[in-house]
Amino acid sequence: MRRVSFKHGIHPPEKKETTRSKPIEDFPLPKKVIIPLSQHTGRPNESIVKKGERVETGQLIGETSAFISSPVHASLSGIVSAIEPRPHPLGMKVQSVVIESDEKDEWISASDAVQGSPDNIKDLIKSAGIAGLGGAAFPTHVKLSPPANKKIEFLIINGAECEPYLTSDERVMLEYSAAIVEGIEILKKVLGVEKVVLGIELNKPECIAAMSKAVQGKDIEIVGLKTKYPQGGEKQLIKAILGREVPRRGLPLDVGCVVQNVGTVVAVRDAVIKKKPLIERVVTVTGSAVEEPKNLRVRIGTPFIELLNFCNFQKDSAGKVIMGGPMMGISQHNLDVPVIKGTSGILAMKKEEVIEYNHRQCIRCARCVESCPVYLMPYEISLASESDRFDIAEKLGVFDCIECGVCGYVCPATRHMTHLMKKAKTYANFLKSSRS
Repeated sequence: MRRVSFKHGIHPPEKKETTRSKPIEDFPLPKKVIIPLSQHTGRPNESIVKKGERVETGQLIGETSAFISSPVHASLSGIVSAIEPRPHPLGMKVQSVVIESDEKDEWISASDAVQGSPDNIKDLIKSAGIAGLGGAAFPTHVKLSPPANKKIEFLIINGAECEPYLTSDERVMLEYSAAIVEGIEILKKVLGVEKVVLGIELNKPECIAAMSKAVQGKDIEIVGLKTKYPQGGEKQLIKAILGREVPRRGLPLDVGCVVQNVGTVVAVRDAVIKKKPLIERVVTVTGSAVEEPKNLRVRIGTPFIELLNFCNFQKDSAGKVIMGGPMMGISQHNLDVPVIKGTSGILAMKKEEVIEYNHRQCIRCARCVESCPVYLMPYEISLASESDRFDIAEKLGVFDCIECGVCGYVCPATRHMTHLMKKAKTYANFLKSSRS
C-alpha cells in the first residue's frame, strides 16, 4: 500500500477516541423535523407542498429547475405544520418546511428499478437529492456531469476524515464497506472510468483492513494517507494521491478527477439500489459537554438539541456548540437548528475549553505561509482585508483559500485569520456584482 501526503498542513490533537469505537445507533424517530429548502451549494428550492398537507417519508417536498441545486424530501410522515423562515445551522434564516410526525413513518412508494444508461442513473441521483456529505454539500449529479472537453481519468474516494473529533465516516467505512464498493461501481459506470483510488488516513487501520477486504477482486486501489490536517480537502487529496495540482480557481475535473466522500458513495448506492432519497445521515455527537458521545443515524431536519439531549448534554457547563469539527465547523447560537445534509458532527465543548483570543497585530513571522495547504500568504491577505483592500486580497489569491483554519491555528498573534479571509471573499464578490 502506498503512503502519501501533501506539503504543509498541521497536526492538531485528533480527539477521536471517545466515538471511534462507538457503532452507529439509530436515533429515535423525531416528533418534528424542520427541512430547510436550501441545504446545498446552488439555488434554493421552492416548496411544492402546502401547510396542512399530509406527506409520507421520502416524498419530494422542495425542488427547483436549476441545474446546480438538490431537491429535498420529507424525512418522516406527518402533517406540514408550517412553511416559513427558520434558523439554519449556517447562521441565517432559511425558508423551511416543518413536518409534525404522525409516528407511522409511512414511506412513499418507490419508483421502478433504473436500468442502463449513465444519464438515467444521474437523473435518479439528482432526484434523490444526493449532495456531498463531507460538509460542502455540493450536488452530486453536478460532479458527475463534467463538460465534454474535460476527460475524467480518476475517481477518488475520500476516506480521510481529518477533522478532529469526527468519526462518522470512520464508522461508515467499518460498518458499510460492502455498500461503499457497490456505490463505487455505480459511480464508475456513470463516469466511465476504470481507475479508482480510496484514500484513508493511517490513523484508521481498522478501516484500511475492512476496506481492503471489501475491494478484493475489484480494480480499486487503497492508499494510506499520512495523518495530517487538512488531508481531506479535495485539492490536498488529489495532490497527495496523484501528484496533480488543481489550478487556481479550478476544480478537480480540471486535472481529470472526481472526488466523492465515503458517506456520499453509500447515499448514491442507496438511491440507485434501494430507491431511497437522502433523508438521513450519520452524525457524530461528541465533546466534553456531552456525557455519552455517539455516532447516530439521524433523520434530516432533526433539531440539534434533541441529539445533544440524547447523548446527555450538560447544557449548564457548555461554552460552545459547533456544527462540524473545531477547525472548519460553524459555531451555533440556536440549538433548535436542524440537521442538514452537510451535518457531519455536533461538537459541544465545556466553558473552560473555550478561550476568546485577542486579535493582535501581525508580527510577520510567516508561520501561516509555512503551514498553508494551498500555498497562499495568509498574513498579507488578512492585512489587505483589514484595510478593506479587497482588490489586493483577490490578487493575492483569497478565492483559493479553503477556509481550513490552519493559519489561525498557528498564528502566535492569535489573529482571526479565517474571518478575515471570509470577509475578503464576501466583499470582493459584492464589489464585482455591483460593478456588473
